[in-house]
Amino acid sequence: MTPQQVLSDLKKNQYAPLYFLQGDEPFHIDQIAQYIEENALTEAEKGFNQIILYGKDTDMPTVLTNAKRFPMMAARQVVLVKEAQELADLQQKNGQEMLAQYAQQPLPSTVLVFCYKYKALNKNLGLSKALKQFAVLVESKKMYDNQVPDWILQWVKQRGLRIEEQAVQMLMDHIGNNLERLANELDKVAINLDKESAESITAELVQKYVGISKEYNAFELQKSVAQGNFAKAFQIVYYFAANPKANPIIPTIALLFTFFSKLLLVHQSADKTERGLASLLKVHPFFVKEYRTAAVNYPLPRVIRNIGLLRRADLHAKGIENISGTDEQILKTLVYQLMH
Repeated sequence: MTPQQVLSDLKKNQYAPLYFLQGDEPFHIDQIAQYIEENALTEAEKGFNQIILYGKDTDMPTVLTNAKRFPMMAARQVVLVKEAQELADLQQKNGQEMLAQYAQQPLPSTVLVFCYKYKALNKNLGLSKALKQFAVLVESKKMYDNQVPDWILQWVKQRGLRIEEQAVQMLMDHIGNNLERLANELDKVAINLDKESAESITAELVQKYVGISKEYNAFELQKSVAQGNFAKAFQIVYYFAANPKANPIIPTIALLFTFFSKLLLVHQSADKTERGLASLLKVHPFFVKEYRTAAVNYPLPRVIRNIGLLRRADLHAKGIENISGTDEQILKTLVYQLMH
């Protein structure tokens, strides 16, 4: 099942006896576990019927002993195993067999939840097959960058709010696909909407409450370079030079390298439709316009040359090539060369 399907069932008060939440994206695992922890029992029931265990401090016999006991003065009990990836038994055949056996006949009055973060069980294990057949098995996968804008839009829509396109771009550029941070920052802005008498999340509000500069960030530098706006690009470079800790050079070079690498794909693509380029570049369709503009400003030979310039600047910034120059000088030279 997907995390969204599980949450939908939980909100309908439909609880299963056994959940195994696994994968390299901890956000969905925490979201489901938190919902169960907060809503499966009333506050009065939690004292006797909610047990929270941590993988490094427990073992499978202890977990299953707790799971097999009956609730006290309640319809159900909850046993949460947090950081279950640290449960030594799950890496051993004996512990896997114990859980696989329990999965086939779980106690209906128990909601047993394993939070197995940052990885997944081998699908060929007998335990994996048993969990897939008898339990609610959820794999929480890391989101691709091109999926982030839709995730932000969906998050905002579910709360009855709206968000400007530039605000989406700023959040994506600054935070990337870290869903926990994105959710926390969006919550922070949303809480302040009434205070600002605002109807939607704007770039100005993101700048104010998330601390992202609307005008001076790596995304705006990329955009200025793409548009051939030399004056704006150097305004940003000078701002970066004055705030080096907030704007380190190596991630900036990496961002520009990724941009020109994708621009190379645009030139080589036979399908230059919005949909075709979005799929090829693995970006949201509303970013395609920027790549089309850049493709006009930077013909194929210049793109190839710029990729070489970026590789060389990266070596300079990392001190691999013994060439003198501060980060400020490296970035100024790089941006000048990219745009000329």
